[in-house]
Amino acid sequence: MLAAAQRLRRSTDFAAAIRGGRRAGRGAVVVHLALPPTPGSEAPSSPEPARAVGAEDSSAPTRAGFVVSKAVGPAVVRNRVRRRLRHLVRERLAALPPGSTLVVRALPAAAGASHARLGADLDAAVASARASRSRRSR
Repeated sequence: MLAAAQRLRRSTDFAAAIRGGRRAGRGAVVVHLALPPTPGSEAPSSPEPARAVGAEDSSAPTRAGFVVSKAVGPAVVRNRVRRRLRHLVRERLAALPPGSTLVVRALPAAAGASHARLGADLDAAVASARASRSRRSR
């Protein structure tokens, strides 16, 4: 189980991470990763999650939230997928910069995915979201 300080619970926190974070989808999951602003930047390009003033320092915890819709399956299946994702994310939170916000959205394919496949998809999606956008040309 994630500690209370590491969980997203308010819809404003989810919305800020989804609107302001980088999105990457792999296999059975889509992740939205909002990285903390760098110390040199004066005006962050993304809205910050709703927190107390001054909470953006280096001691701010990395937080995670999960979105598992009814499209994934009935309640038993959705809860199983959420538990698996929560377990996988808990092991990977330390690798993210302090103050990051991660939202993991399960796709319908997550219902039948194995634990190993969910882990591989999550790792690939987070790595893609952390990669710089300069490689992309449009």
